[in-house]
Amino acid sequence: MRLSVIVPVHDGGGTLQECLAGLGRSTRPPDEVIVVDDASTDDSAGIAQRHGATLVCGTWEACRTCGAYGTCGTCGTCGTRGAAWARNRGAERARGDVLVFVDADVVVHEDAIARMLAVFDEVAAPQALFGSYDDDPRHVDVPSRFKNLLHHHVHQHGRRAASSFWSGCGAIRRDTFLAVGGFDERYAGSSIEDIELGVRLCRAGMEIRLCPEIQATHLKRWTLLSLWRTDIFGRAVPWTRLVLREGQLPDDLNLGWRSRASAGVTWAAFLLGAGALFAPAGPLTGTACAGVAAALGVSTMLNAGLYRFFLRRGGARFAAGAWLLHQAYLLYGSAVFAALVLGRALRLTAPAPVALTDARGASLE
Repeated sequence: MRLSVIVPVHDGGGTLQECLAGLGRSTRPPDEVIVVDDASTDDSAGIAQRHGATLVCGTWEACRTCGAYGTCGTCGTCGTRGAAWARNRGAERARGDVLVFVDADVVVHEDAIARMLAVFDEVAAPQALFGSYDDDPRHVDVPSRFKNLLHHHVHQHGRRAASSFWSGCGAIRRDTFLAVGGFDERYAGSSIEDIELGVRLCRAGMEIRLCPEIQATHLKRWTLLSLWRTDIFGRAVPWTRLVLREGQLPDDLNLGWRSRASAGVTWAAFLLGAGALFAPAGPLTGTACAGVAAALGVSTMLNAGLYRFFLRRGGARFAAGAWLLHQAYLLYGSAVFAALVLGRALRLTAPAPVALTDARGASLE
């Protein structure tokens, strides 16, 4: 069985070299490595060529954000087509039976490719699989470590029969990928194109398996701004729209009952706290403060395993910061979902506009 690794990159020279070097150290090397350069302005293309990868280059086109050609330096996305587009171009060039998708800021463990092949060689093999970040991310500041360790913990405890797909370190049979139409290229930048692909795979009756033993190190550095921007506009908003389109809310990974209950009690704590802050001092203030403490206590108990994991991997100071970030994550993630669901409900229930006509029935508009 031949395996083709596809790496999309846009100005990723700072990490692409480590990504390709990691693939080169694999105990079972891939049969080919294809790097799709999505209009990079750095040396990404040269790095790919020096590592012996097949290079596919994107062309400059009008920017989807500002309409400019080339790099205008204003919006930061000029000329790029997005990871979905890049992965699809790589799949078109691939000759392998299995397409392995690896992000340019990810270094797979030496046994990752071999483990993928072993799964696909099983008698009852899935059509697609994905792994997990490891618990040793490159950057150890609080936002970076929190984001990567949260991902690791969720994937380590998710159901093996998955209802989603992850393209950071995932693989799919080539004929299956082509049969469902590949990634949806309407998703620009880094978004939920892999989750949406997983939805279509499941709808087509394909099996996706979560393999937590297949791991990779994430090299990305997160700031609070990039974390919140990605979580809200790159994940929560398009994911909610996908849920509304499909009419089904998954009960897996970070969408299980525990996460839903945690969001509910965290919002209860927030609202009670806001009431206590702005209400006149009195008996109700003390009751509200007690309610805040109780709600946060319940949220902490619901996620005790995650917080113990944070404590083990980063110590007490990191665990405290990660707890705050996780509470914020529960608030804004559920708020986006609720706002979009409510907005759709209001649009569906709004009365249709009345057409204005004259006495003969001719339109006056």
